[in-house]
Amino acid sequence: MMLGLSLHAVTVLHVVISLIGIVTGLVVLYGLFKSQSMPGMTAIFLLTTILTNATGFMFPFEKLLPSHIIAILSLVLLAIACFALYGQMLSGAWRPIYVITAVTSLYLNVFVLVIQSFLKIGPLHELAPSVPPSEPPFAVTQGVVLVLFVIAIIASVRRFRPA
Repeated sequence: MMLGLSLHAVTVLHVVISLIGIVTGLVVLYGLFKSQSMPGMTAIFLLTTILTNATGFMFPFEKLLPSHIIAILSLVLLAIACFALYGQMLSGAWRPIYVITAVTSLYLNVFVLVIQSFLKIGPLHELAPSVPPSEPPFAVTQGVVLVLFVIAIIASVRRFRPA
């Protein structure tokens, strides 16, 4: 039990928060393309993404895992994004810093979603049965996701000019 919750309850909570973070993050990303700041949606995205990473540490573990490294990296990026947005009000260089750190945090969540999808969804797991997945279909999927996010970051930095 963690915080009075069963492992199953923590898992469900973590997954729900993660999916909310990814969906709201994609909406915020769309807003960046349109140069719309979307303060409410952005706050939900940042909060749920922070909670996603924090709840990842609620699972039992004996040693530092790759998932923990990703969570720590994401939390650092999110701290910078929050400081750029709320502390520096996106002034000067803080605008592209915010975009890069926020969208990279979203990418890391999607990166983990792809891994979990290949581990937990039967047809995908059949394409890449190793744990962690490493077969070509998995690598191609992660490569496509990475390229799309690199393009998204470049486009967002160029287009996002909030009033």
